[in-house]
Formats: sequence, C-alpha cells, structure tokens
Amino acid sequence: MSRRSRRNNAAGERRWLGKSAVGLLVLGLLALAAGYGMLRRYLHSDSFRLFLSARASQAAGVSGEFAPFEWEGLAVNTENFAAKGAGMITSVRADGLHTEVGLGGVRRGVWEIRDSSVRRLEVAIDVRKPAAVEEGIVSVKPDIPKSSPQQSWLPREAEVQGIDVRELVVKAALEKGPASISGMSLHAEQAGGKNSYRAEAKGGKILLPFRTVPELRLERARLRYQDGQAFLTDATLAAWSKGSIHSTGEWDLKSQRYTFQGDAGEIQFEDLLSADWAKRLTGEISTDFTLDNPAGSARASGKMTVRNGAITALPMLDALSTYIDTRRFRNIPLNEAKCDWRWQKGELALNHLVLASEGLIRLEGDLTVRGEVMDGNFRLGVPPGTLARIPGAETDVFVLGERGLLWAPLHLTGNLDHPKEDLSERLIAAAGQRVIEQIPQIGEKVLEVAQALLGDAPAESAAKDHPAEDKKAKAVRKVTGILRGILGGGEPAAKEDEAQ
Repeated sequence: MSRRSRRNNAAGERRWLGKSAVGLLVLGLLALAAGYGMLRRYLHSDSFRLFLSARASQAAGVSGEFAPFEWEGLAVNTENFAAKGAGMITSVRADGLHTEVGLGGVRRGVWEIRDSSVRRLEVAIDVRKPAAVEEGIVSVKPDIPKSSPQQSWLPREAEVQGIDVRELVVKAALEKGPASISGMSLHAEQAGGKNSYRAEAKGGKILLPFRTVPELRLERARLRYQDGQAFLTDATLAAWSKGSIHSTGEWDLKSQRYTFQGDAGEIQFEDLLSADWAKRLTGEISTDFTLDNPAGSARASGKMTVRNGAITALPMLDALSTYIDTRRFRNIPLNEAKCDWRWQKGELALNHLVLASEGLIRLEGDLTVRGEVMDGNFRLGVPPGTLARIPGAETDVFVLGERGLLWAPLHLTGNLDHPKEDLSERLIAAAGQRVIEQIPQIGEKVLEVAQALLGDAPAESAAKDHPAEDKKAKAVRKVTGILRGILGGGEPAAKEDEAQ
C-alpha cells in the first residue's frame, strides 16, 4: 500500500473516532437531559408530594400531608404540612415551608432535602404515650414498589441536610401537668453520620408544670440527636427576676428516661416564697441540681447556699427579743446558710439545713414541706448568757454542747402561713417552775405586779376561782400563763382562769 493510501486510511479512522466520540457525547448529554427531565417530571408530580408526605409522617410517627407544591426549578414552596398522631406526637403543623431538592445523592439512592425553612412549626406532645418514631427524626426509607420499572431506579430515601424554624411552638402533656415552649427559633443540620444532627435554639419561653419553677427564658441551647437519643450539650436560661440557669443532659426518646444537671444562681428568696415569708427571709440563692426520672417519676436534688442572707421578724425570735430586752434577735444577718434539698412527688425535703449568725444563733436540722404543710426537727444553738434573763432556760431547756453553744431541740410544724414550734412552751414551763422555786416567799407579789403590768385581774380574784388549788401549783400556773403571753405561746393567766 502506498504512503498516500496509508495517510488517507489513518485520516478516515480519526474522523470516524471523532464522530463516534461526538456521537457518544451527544448521546450522554441526551441521556442526562432525559434523566433530568424524568427526575424533574417526577419531582413536579403529585406522586413526589405524596411520597414526601408519607415519609415525613413516618419519621414523626403521625399521619399527615403536605399542601400542594409550588415549584421554581428544584426549589419548592408549600403552604403547610398538617398531621395527627396516636403516639407521643399527637399533632404537627408546619406553615410556610420552603426547601430545595438536590440531585447529587441520586446515585446513592437519596433525595437531598436542603436549605429548608419553616415559618412556624407547632407540635403537640403527650409524653405519657410511647414514642412512635422508629426510623429517626429526619431520615426515612420509603417503600417504592419494585414491580414498577419506571420508578425502580428512583431514590428510596429522603435526607434532610438542614432546616431553619423561625418560630417553634411545643405543647406538651406531662405527668405533672401541661408544659409549653413558645417563640423559639431553631436551626438544625447534619452532624456527619447517618441519623446524626446538631441543633441550636435561641429565644423563647418555657413553662413547666411545677409551682416552684417560674417561666424560663431561653438565651441559647445547643443540642445533638443520634439514633433515638437527644443530648443537651449546653443551655443558658434566665429565670425569676435576676436568676440564671445553666444545664446539660440527655433524653432517650424510646424509654422516655432523661437526666439533666446544672446550676442556678442569683435567685432571690422573694422569688420563691410567699409575700409574708419573703419579708422574713432575704438573700441570694445558688444551687446545683440533678433532674431525672429513673423510675418513670420526676425527681430533683441538689446542694443550696445563700449569700447575704438575713432572718427578720420570726415570731419566736421576736418574743425572745422582747423578753430578754434586746433587738439582736429581730434582724439576724446570716454568715452561713446552706442545705441539701430533694424534690419528688410534690414533697420538698431540706436536709442538713444550717442557718447561722456568728456569736448569736445557729439552727441545724431537717425540714419537709408537702403542699402547705411542714414538719421540721432542728437543734437551736445560742452562746451562753444569751438567755440568762429567762429563768431556767440555760439550765433546764438548753444544754452545753459543741462549738461552745447551748443547744435545745426545736420541732417546727403547721402550715407555711402559720408555723408552730414547741420551744416556747418548754421555755415557759421551765421559767415558771424556776421562778417559784427561787422566790417562793414573794412569788404571789411577782404575780400581782406582772398581772397589773399586763392589765389582768389581781391574783386575789383568781384565787377565789380555785380555792382548793395548791398555792405553789397555782403560782406555777399563773407564771407560765404570763410568760406564755409574753413569748407568744398563749393567753395570759387571768384569761385562762376565765376560760376555766
């Protein structure tokens, strides 16, 4: 073959290869265009809307449907998604939805749902019911019929890559009553692994069904979700007038078990107590806390301290101030105030409670409050000499003990508005007995003077009412009656005689 013939054959082969390459490229582009057209037609069909409706319902354990889609290329808007459920999530309504569908995951069988936003999302939850979520919160696996050749190559999963919720509203039914979240914004995105997401919430108000917990104002919270478990990485909230709360924790959605821990500070007594008690106790409370439900019922515990605390106008202490002629017990600054606390099933227990004012008074013990009723057992300590003007107080009622103080037991009962204590009665009884023992010769004269000062009838008139009564017993009874009037433990002696 001549050289020219060889050149002509080679040129022909190159032209043929070039035309083949161009043809293949054209066919590839046509195939891509055809595939894109088929994907687009499917996306814009009502089948895709129903497909997403079914998968969103499956993910949340509800039954609902998206309103008709409005497409702009691969971006879609819809008016709402509304659903009802029989499980833990009882209803869902999302308004003003926008999202974009990415095709990058088609080869791995996934519809990419990205750049999603919701104007308002409202969720109703009943935690007393079991969770119906099995496939996770935002990743689902639709069951497309394998018998349909037209759809056999279409993705079988929907993967939400991120979402912004401008206003989140949650209404929850808890064992202790209703709770709610309102006005919160939320951003969530994938955290790397499958069924793994991180989220950040800002703003909003949280209301819980516990009388002692006020409206909580969220500043910021970071969360993480993975395989049916939600983790609170950190949260900062404002509460009461000046209080702040920092918390972390976790919640298992299947078992409904949770554990949260943190600390709270700058809480004022007036934020927690009634108006009457807020005048008696002042100071700034700080506490750590743990909140969990290992047996299904919520419980909380922690250690509390008080800064700049003071006790003012407690009835028993006021009576002591009057009797020993000092104002030191009327307003007591506290240099130490602390306790361990525990709350469960409506009962608040304060254990290892200490209220102390250096050189004046120390109170130690335990107190339980259930509803409005309280029951406490304490030890009251005072420096020697403090109660020297009350006869018998420092010998018959108080005993010398640790810290160089005189100690006496104190039992506190009654309701929060009208507390009762038993120390005053013991002081009264001891004082009455000691007065008669020490000055039997002038005991009657003391009674007459004391009764005159109190505006009571003279001792002689009272003696006529009890002619057979032993003179010493009568004197003890009258002294204790007078002291009871002074210390706030009851009416003066003359009025007791009238009642008898």
